[in-house]
Amino acid sequence: MTERFSVAAVVVTYNRLPLLRQCLAALAAQTAQDLTIFLVDNASTDGTAEAVAEMALPNLVYRNTGKNLGGAGGFAYGVREAALAGYDALWLMDDDTLPTPTALEAFLQADRNLQGQYGWLSSRALAPDGTDQPMNLQRVTPYKDLPGFDGERIPAVMASFVSLFLRTETVRRYGLPIAEFFIWSDDWEYTRRISRAQPCYVVPASRVVHAMQNPGIVNIAADVPARWERYRYFYRNDVVLYRREGLRGWLWLLAKDAWHTVQVLCSPQGRKAWRIGIIWKGFFAGVRFRPATPYLP
Repeated sequence: MTERFSVAAVVVTYNRLPLLRQCLAALAAQTAQDLTIFLVDNASTDGTAEAVAEMALPNLVYRNTGKNLGGAGGFAYGVREAALAGYDALWLMDDDTLPTPTALEAFLQADRNLQGQYGWLSSRALAPDGTDQPMNLQRVTPYKDLPGFDGERIPAVMASFVSLFLRTETVRRYGLPIAEFFIWSDDWEYTRRISRAQPCYVVPASRVVHAMQNPGIVNIAADVPARWERYRYFYRNDVVLYRREGLRGWLWLLAKDAWHTVQVLCSPQGRKAWRIGIIWKGFFAGVRFRPATPYLP
C-alpha cells in the first residue's frame, strides 16, 4: 500500500473572483489525489467569501485574513497555517494560476524520483496563448533567466510563487516568506533563501497557465500609471534579496536601477522625476530595511 502523502494548494486571492473561479476549477480537476485547497482571502470586497461558500468544493479550507496583507503577507499567512495543519507538502500559487490537470502529478513524480532531496520544485508557466510567460521565467543564477525547458528536471535558484511545490519540512527548516515585503520579490527572496542551501529544480512536465492581467517584465518605465506607486516595494525589496549575494549583488542592484532610470527618461509617459524618485527612494529604503526571517513555532 502506498503511504499517504497529503498536499495543500495554498492560493492567495484579492478581488479577482472571475480568475479565482477558474483557478479553483483547475485545482478540482487535478489527476493527483489527496489535495486540499487552502484558500487565503486578503479580505476581498467583491463577494469572494460568499461565492466560495456557494461553490461547496470538497477539501477546500477558506481563511480570511481580515485585511489586505498583500501577496507576501498572504503567502506568509497561508504557508504558516497550512504547514501547522500538518500537510506533507505545499503547492503555492496566485489566484490567476490555472494548472493543467497533471501539474501536481508531475510534481509528485519528481518528488518520488528525488526521494524528497530538494528544496523546491517549480512549474513551467505559460501565457494564455501558449507561449512562455516572461515574468515567471525561473533563474539559473540570480542574474540569468532559464534559457529553455529541455530536460526532465532543470536546476534553478529562483522562481515565482505562480506554481511552487515544497515539502513542509523545508518550511520548518528555512522559514516563511517575509510578510513585510507586501508585494514583489517575496517569492524570489524565499526561493533564493532555500536554493542557497539545497538543490532546486524546474519540472517542465508540470505546466500552468498564468492568466495575469498585466503581463510583462516588472519595470516602472514600461508599466501602466495605475501601478507606479507600488513600485516602491519592488525597488526596496530587491535590496534585501541581492545584498545577500555580496559585491556582485550590489553591483547588479545599482546597474538595474540605473538602467530603469534611463528607461524612464526615454519613455513617452509623464511624471518622470517622480518615477525616478520611486526607484531611488525605494533603493535607499531597502538599504535600511532589515526584516527578520520568520519561522514556524
